[in-house]
Amino acid sequence: MTVNGNGNDTGAATTEDLEPVEDFRARARTWLAGNMPPLGDGWNDRSDERRERERELQGRLWAGGFAGICFPKEYGGLGLTTDHQRAFTAESAPYDMPFSLNVPTLGILAATLVEFGTHEQKLRHLPPILRGEELWVQFLSEPSGGSDLAGCLTRADRDGDVFILNGSKIWSSAAYASDWAMCLARTNWDVPKHRGLTMFIMKIHQPGVTVEQIRQVDGTLEFCQEFFDDVPIPASDVVGEVDDGWTVASRLLVHERLAVGGGSPYTSGASASHDSGGADSTMVDAAREAGREADPHVRRLVAEAHVRQLVAGQLVRRITGGMATGAMPPPAGSIIKLFGATNVMRRTEIGLEIAGGSVVAWPEGDPGVGAQLGANSLSRQGVSLGGGSNEIQRNIISERVLGMPREAAADREIPYREVRRGGSGR
Repeated sequence: MTVNGNGNDTGAATTEDLEPVEDFRARARTWLAGNMPPLGDGWNDRSDERRERERELQGRLWAGGFAGICFPKEYGGLGLTTDHQRAFTAESAPYDMPFSLNVPTLGILAATLVEFGTHEQKLRHLPPILRGEELWVQFLSEPSGGSDLAGCLTRADRDGDVFILNGSKIWSSAAYASDWAMCLARTNWDVPKHRGLTMFIMKIHQPGVTVEQIRQVDGTLEFCQEFFDDVPIPASDVVGEVDDGWTVASRLLVHERLAVGGGSPYTSGASASHDSGGADSTMVDAAREAGREADPHVRRLVAEAHVRQLVAGQLVRRITGGMATGAMPPPAGSIIKLFGATNVMRRTEIGLEIAGGSVVAWPEGDPGVGAQLGANSLSRQGVSLGGGSNEIQRNIISERVLGMPREAAADREIPYREVRRGGSGR
């Protein structure tokens, strides 16, 4: 097993007595064919029905012995390598998989719990997560915070063996349908803002927690805002150390950027931004549907989309490989995230140009590929914001990967209660 900088077992095995990758691939191929349904329409549906379906699909993976491939065996995983995970992802491409559990439950929050959770926390939560029984979400962003995640105003005040939580979080994906959250809250106002935060595990549906859904431009209600009124959280549910929540949050964001960018070792199934199969076939289908498959310009656009996917896949392998060996620092995950976001944006533009008017209007009962591309375009900007905006990623790359000077900050090394800020708080 490999060990991270916190001294915790990451679950990535390196011993020679592991099942050979090609044997694992062959076994997975046989099992998938007999147990998982083929990939069809609606795999990217965000309805409650689809979410429950994905819980069931995750349960199938668990029962078949293919859940948590890179998670530690001690907590229900297989303890295998990223090569095993990549082999399984490739073999699972033709099948319906629990895609929405990848982000944030598996690739972000369970991954963070592996690194920073106590033995008891991991034993309590990781097996149910891998069985599909617990969906998780992060409570990080706040209504007045913008991109300043450390400017947290939600507070947690200690009262004996519990912390009392008050405040609000926002832009939490499917919090209304999730079970647990990692919540970042301020526990110390007398130190600079990054040093007075604590990360907590909290049950979402309990007295004092109000979850409101936010209607988006495409009509969906996935994003939520949460309000906390004197919510007790046991001190045993602190993740990491009290007042050192920024360390946990920083690592959580590394996992988020890897997961969103398609480079997480903890997820199964192809990422939407790095799928080199189905996503490219959509462009070809759009060209055929529009009767433009012989158009030289359209063919160039399809080729560009395909090349972008190939580059994305190779970039993921290079960056994750460099991070695994220590040749690249953890913030290098921002390179994957930034390319993934710009790739989705450009591929969306390509799809709209190829499909033409069918992205705006389509026959009733027969929407076609153009309708799918049109609907996807309404939420395309989200991938440039989730996990930190493109501008934030460029700052991280410049300062923490390339070693350029840090941006000036007026609130650095100032106790947070003395910092002038908008919104409510002390």
